[in-house]
Amino acid sequence: MASEDATEPNAPAATTPAPMTDAPTPPPAAAPTAPTPPAGSGPSVRVDSWVWSVRLTKTRSQAAAACKGGHVRVNGERVKPSQPVKAGDEVRVWHAGRERLVVVRQVIKKRVGAPVAVTCYVDNSPPPPPKEYTAPAALRPRGAGRPTKRERRDLDRLHGHH
Repeated sequence: MASEDATEPNAPAATTPAPMTDAPTPPPAAAPTAPTPPAGSGPSVRVDSWVWSVRLTKTRSQAAAACKGGHVRVNGERVKPSQPVKAGDEVRVWHAGRERLVVVRQVIKKRVGAPVAVTCYVDNSPPPPPKEYTAPAALRPRGAGRPTKRERRDLDRLHGHH
């Protein structure tokens, strides 16, 4: 017979295990954080959509109407509803008897909740005017009927409607 350390032709080949190393595997690299884009660059969105998305107006149609009426300014210029707005732009909105002055921090296209919306802009608005004391409404006795013309004028004067 031949030598005993020779392998038989039908025997399975011996596999050598991979050498094990004691060096720890490095953790996966963290996703690099994107630097803050400079003002005026990056994505943009329509100003009426953005004003509605960050909840400066209640509806998008109100935002578009404010733009058409000249109540929205971007960087000091009156704008149309389709005007693009980018991060870093200054937006002035006159709505509900109050001027809002905000600087765009983040551009969003869809309406979000109020806590998220506040993070999308820097509010530089002047404080709201104090609520004026209004006289209590005059109460008419039950069954007294409609007020006369003279009583209605007195009520109007009381409420400040001349």
